[in-house]
Amino acid sequence: MGFIRSKEEIENYYGFATRRFDGAQMLGIMYETEADVIAKLLPPPLEPAAEPWALSYISNFPDTNLGPGYRECALFIRCQYKGEVGNYCLSMPLDGDDDRIFNGREIYGFPKKTAKITLNREDKVVEGTVERRGVRFATIRAELAVKMAEPPLKVGPSFLFKFMPRADLKPGFDGPILLVRQRTEIVYHSFEMGMGKITFEPSAHDSWSEIVCKRPVAAYFFTSDTIMHPGEVVGEADPDAFLPYSFARTDWGFEK
Repeated sequence: MGFIRSKEEIENYYGFATRRFDGAQMLGIMYETEADVIAKLLPPPLEPAAEPWALSYISNFPDTNLGPGYRECALFIRCQYKGEVGNYCLSMPLDGDDDRIFNGREIYGFPKKTAKITLNREDKVVEGTVERRGVRFATIRAELAVKMAEPPLKVGPSFLFKFMPRADLKPGFDGPILLVRQRTEIVYHSFEMGMGKITFEPSAHDSWSEIVCKRPVAAYFFTSDTIMHPGEVVGEADPDAFLPYSFARTDWGFEK
């Protein structure tokens, strides 16, 4: 029965301890932004890292070990938790089947929404765009110049929050707000760096333009086999303090 899975099916599902994305292509940029903006956007107990950096990527995953491939982009800001430096995910639009959202959002806590995403390469120039509700709110462009065996900088784990809004529609949550740490392993087939830029268009529903680019730190493009390892719950957030940060997955302005 499709609505109820057998013991064997469940055991097979949980037997995939990692999520694999073989043949992945990713265009990314790390850039310096405003330190006070990062401090404002980090929910406690996350704290700013030493570098006021943001990280954005646009990727194509042609295949996964759990179903059809898709395109994805994301915006992270540098943070730390108990002395470990990593990246807090502000936004993760996705262009693909709706069940691809479940694996990232409900399991790990990635704030996914559907979007239209493009990624194209012509010779040394790579460009990617992301669009929602008629606004192309982010474009990444890189002119590649140098081939390397692997990146010179390790970005660290992702920090995410898992939570369930209250069923009675009152402010708050049904249950705790869990802080999740998740690590991704990348086996590089090729890695190239060059000059790059990220540009924004203001959007009422995707506020990426608030994380301004003061200067690019690094721009890159790579192909790889990407492996998402299981997450782990490493802490909790205070419900009252977290409430203003909890609407990243929701488009506002349609209330009547």
